[in-house]
Amino acid sequence: MATIFSVSHFTPLPLLYLLIFLSSYPFPISSFNITALLSSYPDLSDFNNLFTTTAVAADLTTRTSLTLLVVPNAYLRSASTSASSHPSPTNLADVLRYHVLLEYITLSDLRLIPPTGKIVTTLFQTTGRAAANSGTINITVNSSGAVTFHSPTSNATLLSPVKTLPYNISILSLNSLLIPYNIDLTASETRPPLGLNITKALIDGHDFNVAASMLAASGVVSEFEADEGGAGITLFVPTDEAFSDLPSSVRFQSLPADKKAMVLRFHVLHSYYPLGSLESIVNPVQPTLATELNGAGSFTLNISRVNRSVGINTGVLQASVTQTVFDQNPVAIFGVSKVLLPREFFGSNPIDLNEPSDGSGGGAMGTAQPPETALSPEYPPINSPPNHLSTPPGMGNRAAETVGVMRILSVLWCTWICYHQFL
Repeated sequence: MATIFSVSHFTPLPLLYLLIFLSSYPFPISSFNITALLSSYPDLSDFNNLFTTTAVAADLTTRTSLTLLVVPNAYLRSASTSASSHPSPTNLADVLRYHVLLEYITLSDLRLIPPTGKIVTTLFQTTGRAAANSGTINITVNSSGAVTFHSPTSNATLLSPVKTLPYNISILSLNSLLIPYNIDLTASETRPPLGLNITKALIDGHDFNVAASMLAASGVVSEFEADEGGAGITLFVPTDEAFSDLPSSVRFQSLPADKKAMVLRFHVLHSYYPLGSLESIVNPVQPTLATELNGAGSFTLNISRVNRSVGINTGVLQASVTQTVFDQNPVAIFGVSKVLLPREFFGSNPIDLNEPSDGSGGGAMGTAQPPETALSPEYPPINSPPNHLSTPPGMGNRAAETVGVMRILSVLWCTWICYHQFL
């Protein structure tokens, strides 16, 4: 007599549990430290050094499916457009971004390129500074198999593959730098002298008189100007209207002098970020000068791209960058739509600065909720020395892997329970 085994009551429920768990499981995406990868190749040390002295290395830490075009020392040093002649930092960074293809291309892929060539978008195209489609590169292969990379103003020939991390990054070496259209790498740097008068820059920018007066009265402006060296600084300065829009319940002007100075420090990042870098910032949770005085995880800003602008979330409110007041390495000053209020002083309840104050602390503003996690970034801002604010490299990945293992075990346990329940 045949034995009938029915699974009609068993299959749907555990399968449903399995789908629910797996659909919510955040499969990890590989990340890499490009400077660590290149450090294994001594003949690429000059090119690697260019990455470490610009913000480009940080731009790549969370990107995947890339092709990096590198130039060995011998070719880089002999180039007529040598990068060792102290070019403008912005120009140099954009030239390096032009060598990052937003597509994973291996040697075998190059051999399949049609005679008409292949147009590939570069990281430079994403900055908004590339005229039209000048942030692209055309790759061609001739009848003898030689691979050439074309920009509007220069060409380079493939030397050899350097390294591949499958489907993540491919590194190819070229015999010359590629220069994007309308960028002069030999132009001298227009870097202002250290000791920029920030107060004067704000007054000259108009609509920042309140902020200029507060900076001068508090004395912290001298701290900011002293920090212009090294990695530079980025200031977010509220407009006069932003100060006038503060509800009376916030009592910002009633803060003690030391707390008011801390709020001003909360508006400053200890690294130079031009607008393009802010728009594509790698680590959204950024420490401020106030963080350095109060410890990791405190007085941080969450920076992201919101509605085609740079959004700044303090955990209390959401502000946005409204204009560029000053931007010359090593100082960037941006006007922001609201006074940045830290949750350490003003609590974690969102404040709606668009509604009249009723004495209760303002209405709810759902878009200003702080992120569920406010961990220190895995990598510190570029050009900044390692410090106690930085998470040890790889720690974030190991934590994510641990969580992933636990969730997989939960799936298996749930499936086993359901199986025995319906036997």
